[in-house]
Amino acid sequence: MRASTKKWMGFILIQAIVLLVTGNPLYAQEENTVTTVNGIVKDARTKKRLEYVNVAVAGTNIGTVTNTDGEFSLKVTHEVEATAIEISHIGYRRATLRIESFNGDKQEILLTPIQNLLDEIVVRAQDPRFLVEEAMKKIRDNYSPTSTMLTGFYRETAQKGRGYINISEAIIDVYKTPYDHNVDKDRVQILKGRTLLSQKRGDTLVVKLLGGPTLSVYVDVVKNPDLLLDPDVLPYYSFRMEESVMIDNRPQYVVAFHPQAILPFALYYGRLYIDKENLAFTRAEFNLDMDDTNKATQAILKKKPFGLRFKPQEVSFLVTYTQRGERTYLSYIRNQVRFKCDWKRKLFSTNYTILSEMVVTDGKEETSGGIPFKAAFKASQSFTDRVSDFMDEDFWGNYNIIEPTESLESAVNKLRKQKR
Repeated sequence: MRASTKKWMGFILIQAIVLLVTGNPLYAQEENTVTTVNGIVKDARTKKRLEYVNVAVAGTNIGTVTNTDGEFSLKVTHEVEATAIEISHIGYRRATLRIESFNGDKQEILLTPIQNLLDEIVVRAQDPRFLVEEAMKKIRDNYSPTSTMLTGFYRETAQKGRGYINISEAIIDVYKTPYDHNVDKDRVQILKGRTLLSQKRGDTLVVKLLGGPTLSVYVDVVKNPDLLLDPDVLPYYSFRMEESVMIDNRPQYVVAFHPQAILPFALYYGRLYIDKENLAFTRAEFNLDMDDTNKATQAILKKKPFGLRFKPQEVSFLVTYTQRGERTYLSYIRNQVRFKCDWKRKLFSTNYTILSEMVVTDGKEETSGGIPFKAAFKASQSFTDRVSDFMDEDFWGNYNIIEPTESLESAVNKLRKQKR
């Protein structure tokens, strides 16, 4: 793997140490100056709950996403004077709802699937690689030409089998230079955070994700082409056009890609979504190629105890962008790493999953110079090790978050009972 790509590859650090138990209240009182909008987003036909749906306050940069249960909770400060929220998802018509229509309970919101796309948006004769290269040329036109400061919510969880062994969260600031600059001066700062760890002292294997919150810098594939859109690496991929889809009522080209060469490092496979009208990248779904286990292991494993066998299963990414006005902005990033570990001379292996996700909840132009280097979170740091430095009893405040899933809440409640 090239050194430039190694800045953030979701490195896993495995150490044979015993987990220490800490904990803090998971919920805090809400300010009276805030209206909270709660909802459950479902498919109008199948009634299936929809995950990773964009939920935004109309006319603002404020937003969040639904969790894997299709639920969301959006806080709107009264000073915003907002009247409606907009809900959009790939393959569905955008829905707009008046904030006053919410009564405090979780309102069911049904999204209508978009069928029968216009034939004109299906590009069968178009060279898909050429389309990707043209979209890359238009990054300067489609994305922010100025420095921006994004406010985001970051959550990192680790599971051993089906049980949670770590839950850590933070409110972060993300400083981004213009999109025609590289990411060398883009930085992340943790404003406040909290963690809740397992009490099982028998868990002698701790898994850690290095660089956690910095995924908002290095996994922004449009801003950081080293990860996926490196012009020098594109020839090593094969591309094909797939059926077009709609995102936020806008038609999208879908370009699938897959490695077609053997290199010293692992490549990716996945899909790129490109807006038909302005050729902006709006979504990227990609996985690390697992055909060569040794290369995949080199890409994600930093160190492990002697005698431990590490077997990578999946490294997946989801990156989404939202158009506001004439520009497109980073919206959401999700990274999942699944692997197995077993000790030599043992019959059974243990499944581990690390899930990290970041949603942009607000943003503005930044002219003050950004985040000082000393205050920035480093790609070489472990979030679970550092989060206690930013502990805040009133964690939620008026900040927007990704609503905890039912399984996450159950795990937290179980740990609370164990602490009594």
